[in-house]
Amino acid sequence: MARKITYQQAINEALSQEMARDENVIVMGEDNAGGAGSPGEQDAWGGVLGVTKGLFHRYPGRVLDTPLSEGGFIGAAVGAAACGMRPVAELMFIDFMGVCFDQIFNQAAKFRYMFGGKAVTPVVIRTMQGAGLRAAAQHSQMLTSLFTHVPGLKVVCPSTPYDAKGLLIQSIRDDDPVIFCEHKLLYSREGDVPEESYAIPFGEANVVRDGDDATIITYGRMVHQSVEAANALARQGIDVEVIDLRTTSPLDEETILESASRTGRVVVVDEANPRCSVATDIAALIAQRAFKSLKAQIELVTAPHTPAPFAGVLEDMYIPSSEKIAAAVTKVRS
Repeated sequence: MARKITYQQAINEALSQEMARDENVIVMGEDNAGGAGSPGEQDAWGGVLGVTKGLFHRYPGRVLDTPLSEGGFIGAAVGAAACGMRPVAELMFIDFMGVCFDQIFNQAAKFRYMFGGKAVTPVVIRTMQGAGLRAAAQHSQMLTSLFTHVPGLKVVCPSTPYDAKGLLIQSIRDDDPVIFCEHKLLYSREGDVPEESYAIPFGEANVVRDGDDATIITYGRMVHQSVEAANALARQGIDVEVIDLRTTSPLDEETILESASRTGRVVVVDEANPRCSVATDIAALIAQRAFKSLKAQIELVTAPHTPAPFAGVLEDMYIPSSEKIAAAVTKVRS
């Protein structure tokens, strides 16, 4: 039975259900077990935003606090995965991933290939990304494309509570390393989520809005901005299809190419910086394999190629808006 819960609650529920199902699933990260036993505390804090709150009490010994050393605890998680555990490591902000690139890029992502398919590394690294909280340049980046570039990694970017639960369950059960990217502005968003456990397969995009006049391709929080733009355009008689990628690796090329070929007009929306991004990769895919079906040049709506600003008025200009998306669709329709 479905009921409305938040994106944050959906992630917590996915973790709890998988920990109940498989005793090899452990949770680790900064402050995941912090505060436990403190006066007035009924449970641990549950991480920087309380996403894992309640798990410490329910699963004793399987929710682990870590030092403030991303390289250390991500390395420990990768090692635990290689030895048969299924760790879910919470790394506060994707901006700090640079500290543990070796553990992710050269170790976790390479084990299966380098050991002839005999080794698996079922580690999930949960992290939050994105701008919008006035958190400045070091806590506001969208780095999805960095991890999408690396063979051996799977990259997940859920946009709704329903997808957050189903994709996290799939991530935990997968035998390859998964970078699970949560947009920090989505944690309080509510949606219908079944109580029972379910998994959403990787590489299957979700067509969240049907349309024949143009196609918007996006992921994460930009799905909601894109639907808002599409609804505004519908009032002008323009029928826009919106595709939520869900995962950027693997990428659902079939759904992308079918829609692009059918509408002939494409806008790719990505909150990240534009150079070597998910947006440019999708544009290249369409240009290479659906070029003859295009009726207009592909338009990209992205952040500018600058760090995320701290000032509110500048950050609002920096983040792609529904108005900018609608303007891009209007341009490909003209």
